[in-house]
Order: sequence, then structure tokens, then C-alpha cells
Amino acid sequence: MKRTTKQYNFTVIFEPAEEGGYVAICPALPGLVTEGDTLRETRAMARDAIRGYVESVLKDGRTVPRDRKIAKPVKEVVNVSLCRHVAASCIAEAKGGSTGA
Repeated sequence: MKRTTKQYNFTVIFEPAEEGGYVAICPALPGLVTEGDTLRETRAMARDAIRGYVESVLKDGRTVPRDRKIAKPVKEVVNVSLCRHVAASCIAEAKGGSTGA
């Protein structure tokens, strides 16, 4: 019996990671993030992650999301301010402690 395949195409964004290698995200598939030491490895990891994501969606009986084309991404710095006591409280909580605030 001959197997037929369905082709899915998704836009993936590759970005250099601070610690080296690359991080890949797929805007059409929420939460899909993977990484690799080289661009080639990251591409392979992205294919595997997308394949797993699509298989999971299909097994759950859901519709596979359509690709989201990103013609020209905009990259800019967004500044966020936190009160010092809020920042200190968050850091303490992450370390498992308390600031008493």
C-alpha cells in the first residue's frame, strides 16, 4: 500500500543566541521554540519540533494552524520600568526567599 504525505510549510525565525548557537520560533505555532548549536542543527530541530507539534494537533482532532507570513519583521527596543521594590520582590521570589514586602 502506497503512503501519501501532506506537506506543511511554516515560516521560522532564526535568531543568534547570546550563549552561542541559534534560537528558532515559528509564529504560527504558539509556544514552539527550539535551539541548536549551528544554523543547520537549528533548522533540523525546528523541523522536528514542527512535525511533533502538527502530529499533536492532528491527534487532538484540531485544525493545523495556517502559516503566518512575516514580510518585514520590525525589530525595536521596548523599555519597561518596574518599581525597585517590585523588582526586588520578584527576584527574591525566584530565589525562593522573601523581601518582607
